[in-house]
Amino acid sequence: MPIAFRHKPGLVVYLTAGDPSLEATRAIALAAIDAGADVLELGVPFSDPMADGPVIQRASDRALAHGVSLRNVLALSKEIRAARPEAGIVIFSYLNPIMRYGLAKFADDAAAAGADGVLATDMIIEEAGDYLAELERVGLAPVFLAAPTSPDERLEAIARYSKGFVYAISRTGITGKQSSMTGDAATLVSKLRRWSKLPVAVGFGISNAEHVAQVATFAEAAVIGSAIVELIERSTADEAPGAVTRFIKGLRLAELAPAR
Repeated sequence: MPIAFRHKPGLVVYLTAGDPSLEATRAIALAAIDAGADVLELGVPFSDPMADGPVIQRASDRALAHGVSLRNVLALSKEIRAARPEAGIVIFSYLNPIMRYGLAKFADDAAAAGADGVLATDMIIEEAGDYLAELERVGLAPVFLAAPTSPDERLEAIARYSKGFVYAISRTGITGKQSSMTGDAATLVSKLRRWSKLPVAVGFGISNAEHVAQVATFAEAAVIGSAIVELIERSTADEAPGAVTRFIKGLRLAELAPAR
């Protein structure tokens, strides 16, 4: 079932859970939803986040230093779901923490925690049979990453098996801010539409209202990750919710920008 976006363009906001603390992440998450985030990606800190740039790597290191685990992230999801029932929540993790937790138990507990979907960054579609079966069993939506370099047959499988939305990577490489959008993202979204009617969210490098406005011309949503994690890194725990609120409201200026 698609994960609903209440706005056009939709905003998906990534947070590394536990950075700077679980209590701070909860406050930041609620502030982000109230400011206009449609979907939260609650990032499970991991010791070797290969797809992430230095900003999210540092956030993971800080959260792990505080002892934050997948179990803590699921408890946080449950709190956010109770406080903001309308928000979309995706558990964003590498596969290793999920497998150590136990795939079936993870599916049960993530559903009980109110999550709508799961994005396992390094889960490849060709090996996802058991993973997909467990998520389907409990009604969780799998979200897969689609890259500009993926061949068409792989993109077709990703589009077919994604259920919440399709996450289109705007460029090759790791996460992190970029100065401008490339044409690869629009081409990728156009390809994905051949095989899926799900919303498409574009991420990796989106960091300002201009980027969001550009994404809105060819996709349903933009994913903001490193820019917000870096903002949290530069703020105190008390300052971070307000800083994130102002940042997201600034991104919402894209709604007023003319299409081009």
